Amino acid sequence: MTTSRVVQFDAEAREMTLKVVYYGPPHSGKATNLTGLHEAARPETRGRIMTLDAGDDRTLCFDLLPLSSRPLAGAPTLRIKVFTVPTDAIHHATRRLVLLGADGVVFVADSQRSETESNAAAFLDLCENVKSNGGDVASLPLVIQFNKRDLPDVRSEAELSEIAALGREPVFMAVANRGEGIAQTFLGLLRLTWLSLNESHKLDERFGLTPDDLLAAVASGFGGAAGDDPLARGPAAAVGQIAP
Repeated sequence: MTTSRVVQFDAEAREMTLKVVYYGPPHSGKATNLTGLHEAARPETRGRIMTLDAGDDRTLCFDLLPLSSRPLAGAPTLRIKVFTVPTDAIHHATRRLVLLGADGVVFVADSQRSETESNAAAFLDLCENVKSNGGDVASLPLVIQFNKRDLPDVRSEAELSEIAALGREPVFMAVANRGEGIAQTFLGLLRLTWLSLNESHKLDERFGLTPDDLLAAVASGFGGAAGDDPLARGPAAAVGQIAP
């Protein structure tokens, strides 16, 4: 297997592996996002969730196995490894290690006004760890999810639109414990990640793979046995758009 700085290709198996990390302050809903994503994925497309750290402050991960046999004829199959990070101060080194080699990051923020400082501290921690790993958060595919939209005293949608307008990162809304916004956030990050990878790896030229092809392949792996469509759940729209 040959490994580039950001994406893994297995030429023999014709498989491409992406690594996605969910980052954020304590209790913002990182694990809830991951478990909700796992539950929404069709059984044949997901691996089992594994716990890397013991105790309540745990790191979770699972594989989304190839989500279609081929997104397009001649294109590689796709495997996505999804991780969360622990949040206690003593796990600083673990957070940095989990981030190593990440192709994209979802920063899960708590929408409550009382958590503004906690969000800011976690985002600074993310920036420092990316830098320690030799990267730059400004060039990392990154989306922000404002979770817990169902709670009182949360930032308004107008405020989130202002935040999105000030930064480069697409901003999504979610109520992760109800499954709302989970898939939209994930697919939004994958689109951004593809755009970034395409600049350096020319995936469109090598495989004829477009962002729509990739997202359609991944979305086809969701829905569950009952036919539930996670993309139909609100709040679905990003308040900050991803540039084509």
